[in-house]
Parts: sequence; C-alpha cells; structure tokens
Amino acid sequence: MPEKKQKAKVPMEHHNMADFLRGQSSKILTSLSNEDKTAFILKNGKPIAVVMSNERYERLLKAGIDINEY
Repeated sequence: MPEKKQKAKVPMEHHNMADFLRGQSSKILTSLSNEDKTAFILKNGKPIAVVMSNERYERLLKAGIDINEY
C-alpha cells in the first residue's frame, strides 16, 4: 500500500491581548478571516482564547466536529 504523505503542521499564530486593546482587533480578525487561519490570543504570555475564521468553523461543522460539544 502506498504511504500517505502527512501535511506539515504549521504552528498557530499568536496575538497579545494588548494588540486588541490598542485598536488592532479589526486588522487582526480581518487578516485571520482573509487568510483562513486560527490564532491564540495571549494575556500575560499565556493563551486565553483561540480565534478562527468562519470558513474554518463551517468546515469543522461539515466534518461532524462541533467545538461547542467539547
């Protein structure tokens, strides 16, 4: 059987809460949406939330993964 090639894993972006407080939230969220990415939001260097594009969320739902169940 041919061996399946695994897709290289790319680490998620991270953004500091301070960036959101400095008025960068629209720029950050628009970029994540346009590039179909996910990102950690950090506060004091620790992850407090994960943000993802709506397209990615819709793909998860279509694949039967509802993140609200976890």
